[in-house]
Amino acid sequence: MRLSKFAMLAATLLPLSSHATLGGVPSTSASSPPLLRATPQSAAATPAARPANAVAYSMRQSVDANGVTIREYVLPENVVFAVKWSGPIRPDMTTLLGSYFPNFVNAGQSRATGTGPLIDGNDDFRIESAGRMGRFSGTAWLPRLMPAGVRPGDLK
Repeated sequence: MRLSKFAMLAATLLPLSSHATLGGVPSTSASSPPLLRATPQSAAATPAARPANAVAYSMRQSVDANGVTIREYVLPENVVFAVKWSGPIRPDMTTLLGSYFPNFVNAGQSRATGTGPLIDGNDDFRIESAGRMGRFSGTAWLPRLMPAGVRPGDLK
């Protein structure tokens, strides 16, 4: 009985999220603005490698009920290859990272405790997360899905 009360309380208090899952399809929430097209400078600098009308990726930005801004970076194949967040609290990471959430947990457990940013990952999943009370930000991406010539720092 006590466990079910706790589960109901947690379900009530946790924010409802309509954001994409990393590696999945982008969100289709009515509150999300239409896709914004983005061509990174590094991709534009190599016109021979990419047709003039091709777009390296698109970006969808939304703000959740807690004031957290979430940006989803989407390949033309309609797959989210990166997400960025910033806001007063950390977003629901289980929803945002999906099947990559255990990688996030392992990254946090494998580093020394203390303050400072979390920067970790491998060839499959990378994350950079930092923050303090009232100001959190981060980026998670899938290196194998990153468009050619695009670096995580290019994602604005």
